[in-house]
Amino acid sequence: MRNEIVTCSVCGSIQQLALLSSAQVARCYRCSSLIAKPGDNALNRTAALSIAGLLLYVPANIYPVMEMDYYGTYRESTVWSGCEQLFRDGQWPIAIIVFLASIVVPLLKLMGLFFLVVTTQMNWPQLGRLRTVVHRSIKVMGPWAMLDVFLLAILVALVRLGRIATVTVGPGLLAFTAVVVLTILASESFDSRQIWKRVRAR
Repeated sequence: MRNEIVTCSVCGSIQQLALLSSAQVARCYRCSSLIAKPGDNALNRTAALSIAGLLLYVPANIYPVMEMDYYGTYRESTVWSGCEQLFRDGQWPIAIIVFLASIVVPLLKLMGLFFLVVTTQMNWPQLGRLRTVVHRSIKVMGPWAMLDVFLLAILVALVRLGRIATVTVGPGLLAFTAVVVLTILASESFDSRQIWKRVRAR
């Protein structure tokens, strides 16, 4: 198999890349940035992270993220109930943003990553262009997935409300935090070069 021509994403230098073993990585000869790593392990890692994220997505959205006891009045708040409350209060633009960024976008990203892993691993050349579109869509959705911002807002609310009410962290917040971390790790671990490399090698 002949060497592959790659471009460093940091300094832009073009160089030849030999076939890597499962324990090797390649670094740029000019700036020493990582330019390649074994693809098979990356696919397995992305699959594991995306499946774990999808499994935790359900409890993250059905279990309460906050439990508040205010002078004998007990209330549980989930991500969905937060969106409903914003709609009822007339703040529908914020409710739509929270709904998309905290519920829709994470699910689409995790499902998209899982689709990329499965179709790349199965080496279906007819889906090469579709995989490219899905990968680009995931990159576009990245800045709009404000999971970390939403999580920070919850933590700030816990601190402020703790002065006037008994506020505890619900099980949904732990699952929600795990989904945040797993989504980030799954996105970063996927090697986009595998989308077309396996098609060429077929």
